[in-house]
Amino acid sequence: MKAGRQPVQGLVRKNPVSLKLGFSGEDYGYAIDLGLPLPDSRSKFSSDPEIKAESQWTGERLGRANALAIRNGPSVRIRNDSGEWRQAYQHLASFDSMMTHCSDPRDAVELLVLREQMRAWRFYDHIRTDREAPARKPRIGTYTPVLAGDGSDLAATVQTIREIGAAEDMDDAIGDAFPGARVDVVNSGAYFEIEMQQHGLLRALTAPELSDGTLRYLLLVAALLSPRPPALMILNEPETSLHPDLLPSLARLITQASKRSQMIVGLAFSNPCLRTRGGSR
Repeated sequence: MKAGRQPVQGLVRKNPVSLKLGFSGEDYGYAIDLGLPLPDSRSKFSSDPEIKAESQWTGERLGRANALAIRNGPSVRIRNDSGEWRQAYQHLASFDSMMTHCSDPRDAVELLVLREQMRAWRFYDHIRTDREAPARKPRIGTYTPVLAGDGSDLAATVQTIREIGAAEDMDDAIGDAFPGARVDVVNSGAYFEIEMQQHGLLRALTAPELSDGTLRYLLLVAALLSPRPPALMILNEPETSLHPDLLPSLARLITQASKRSQMIVGLAFSNPCLRTRGGSR
């Protein structure tokens, strides 16, 4: 097709569209099966995936003996302490998960524990750095041990790291990328804003004045040095907008964070500077 000898054609699917996702750990495993709904002229949500099945189990592999909760279509069954199954739901909506609707501290504590573990995971898919990015605007300062997905609480996160986290590690990470630079937080009443002092400049630069690459690097520093490191952290294309000179510093920062969290890093291109060890890719 690339050579022009064959016509370009779309894929003709013979089977329903389906996506299966799952994981297993030392304590629990979880799997979900998603699929597109059948065409329905009464609904405009034909592209919204439906949950076909869900499973929770103990150990590495799902089996009849170690299953804890099973969802098939709208029906959810949960195993009790005596090993017997009970019907938890019969009419669960296709867009609802048993993780949110069936978790219970008394009758489904395993689901509740796993749900809270998953909520602690961190996904940084695309942190904005444009002129109107939330990270460039002053925000009310509260203790923030985990950076928000949009980076809006950058200043509060930086200050939290300074007071209850790894302040020296943050200074080292910034100095590694920008020799002689330092990042501080300015408190204007209840609002926090970062400022960055760089070698050779007569005054500090505030967030609206920083380049996209500099701001992105500071956001990554705040995310990777969280005082409450998650069990799983996913970074999607963290090198976007970064100057090539910053990639070695970013790689060292990710390597350090991988000692505390399982890291999954999706790269837009293959760069040897970001090939790290300790569970990171």
